[in-house]
Amino acid sequence: MKINETGRIGAINSYQRNVESGNQAEVKKSRRKDEVSISPEAIKMLQEQGRTQDAERMQRIQELKNQVNSGTYQVDSSKLADKLMPYFKSTNQSGDV
Repeated sequence: MKINETGRIGAINSYQRNVESGNQAEVKKSRRKDEVSISPEAIKMLQEQGRTQDAERMQRIQELKNQVNSGTYQVDSSKLADKLMPYFKSTNQSGDV
């Protein structure tokens, strides 16, 4: 049995060429950008939903602005504490609250 057969070297080189050409194909694929397409029906639904939510949101913002400007806006301390409690629980590892 011959270990140093010259025909085998060519087989390895052709394998390497296949791997290199595959890498080039992957590079070309990775340069492609993702695309998103939304159907016309979905766009219509989003627009209808946005109109009602935007109107409600704008009304609420205007109410809050009026309250702040007139000085009648009051912060609900219990709601504020409820919102802050998870933050303090996660940062306080010793159990002291």
